[in-house]
Amino acid sequence: MNIVALERNSAGTDISVDCWSELGNVTCYRNTVTEEEVRERIKDADVIIANKSPMNERTLKDAPNVKLICELATGFDNCDLAYCKARGIKVTNVVDYCTAMVAQHTFTLALALSQKLAHYDDYVKSGAYSAQDRFSNFDIPFYELAGKTWGIVGMGNIGRKVASIAKAFGCRVIFHSITGKSTCKDYEQVDKDTLLQESDFLSLHCPLSDISRNFIDKEALQKMKKTAILINVARGPVVNNTDLYNALVAGEIQAAGLDVIEKEPLEITNPLSKLQDSNQLIITPHLAWASVEARTRCVEGVYENIKAFMRGEDRNVVNP
Repeated sequence: MNIVALERNSAGTDISVDCWSELGNVTCYRNTVTEEEVRERIKDADVIIANKSPMNERTLKDAPNVKLICELATGFDNCDLAYCKARGIKVTNVVDYCTAMVAQHTFTLALALSQKLAHYDDYVKSGAYSAQDRFSNFDIPFYELAGKTWGIVGMGNIGRKVASIAKAFGCRVIFHSITGKSTCKDYEQVDKDTLLQESDFLSLHCPLSDISRNFIDKEALQKMKKTAILINVARGPVVNNTDLYNALVAGEIQAAGLDVIEKEPLEITNPLSKLQDSNQLIITPHLAWASVEARTRCVEGVYENIKAFMRGEDRNVVNP
């Protein structure tokens, strides 16, 4: 069986993928971006391992042997599921491998922004602390999480983990279901306006879809508290980046922490690239999922998906 991994380096070169070779003849490419590259590299593949590479009729039509596409991720918006199903190609993903790390990063961003860590770190390193005549400095006020309202969009595995941590900090937790289909009864479900108006912290954990795209836009930002902190560890286009920039500049919300942006990597044309104040905006390079442990679980998840397929079993199939 010919297995082609189009974006081997998305797992990190420090993580071994040798286990895949137990299942067939594996060809790994460091990265694959264009449709032309995809077409050429998969033409003899039986199994494709992909992450962001486009999987659609244009790229797959000349690859007659493909039977399985394994997403090296949870998301599968790079893949035309309807076309794959029509072709009899099964698509699998890896679930719940990075829940702990994404939740951890959510609070890393929230705490860094709310406690003004960039300011106080700079204050010490600049020599200002050494020059003062008192033992402490707290010239920019900061507040406790306890007693605040933590709003969540997307009450899946990650959203639930974040909710449990927020509750442990003493927060009131509310959430909004974009689809309206959530069955979660553990926390208070509210409409969008209530979510925006009452959240002191608002974290996004929803998949990207037509209904979640631009969920946070100019209108939404204007409904939020001026003291609110927005965290996006979901998908970049869930937040309109231009509208967020304008809201931050205008002081419509206090701060934002982003691990994802509309187009990655960050382009200089993205207005958010102009904001250099880390007390107001922190952007990390789409790494919330990428602890060593999480990336190892992701590679192993792909291995288990392929092995199950070889046994004739469905495991994590997203286009049944």
